[in-house]
Amino acid sequence: MKVIQEHKIGNKTLRLVQGDITERDVDAIVNAANSHLQHGGGVAGAIVKKGGNIIQEESDRIGFTPVGTAVLTGAGRLPSKFVIHAVGPRMGEGDEDGKLKNAVQSTLVLANEKNLRSISLPAISSGIFGFPKDRCARILVGESVLFLKKHTDVSLDVIEFCIYDEITLGHFKKEFDKLHKGT
Repeated sequence: MKVIQEHKIGNKTLRLVQGDITERDVDAIVNAANSHLQHGGGVAGAIVKKGGNIIQEESDRIGFTPVGTAVLTGAGRLPSKFVIHAVGPRMGEGDEDGKLKNAVQSTLVLANEKNLRSISLPAISSGIFGFPKDRCARILVGESVLFLKKHTDVSLDVIEFCIYDEITLGHFKKEFDKLHKGT
């Protein structure tokens, strides 16, 4: 795991790391989920494979959550305490930017409601759902900054983006560079 950049917003930290989200020792990792909470492939499949089928079983009990929302389960054998399953949009379904913003906001609100101190997010919707990686990075970083500026009393001390591949990481680096330049 490699920390790439950090940015302070008040006493809160936005962090960009490169690595495997299933190995993050934070209060909650975020799963890029589908509405039916069936965790077969991508990040979701890796989370269930490493964390255990208990994550899928808890998800089956929840059953369904609409695009733009997030729900919480335990984390099984993962180092994190919880998994927040955020449902981002598939490209082509309409209002994708708005739906991705809602998914990020739902995730952060849920983390705060559960009094979590640290959270690690992947590049939601930018894999098999086909959302453009540059727009994903801009929305995830931008919505996190807005959330921390608007809610100065949140429990979250660290919002982290855990990115696996170099191409996606490059887009997130650009967004962090903009933060450091104040643009």
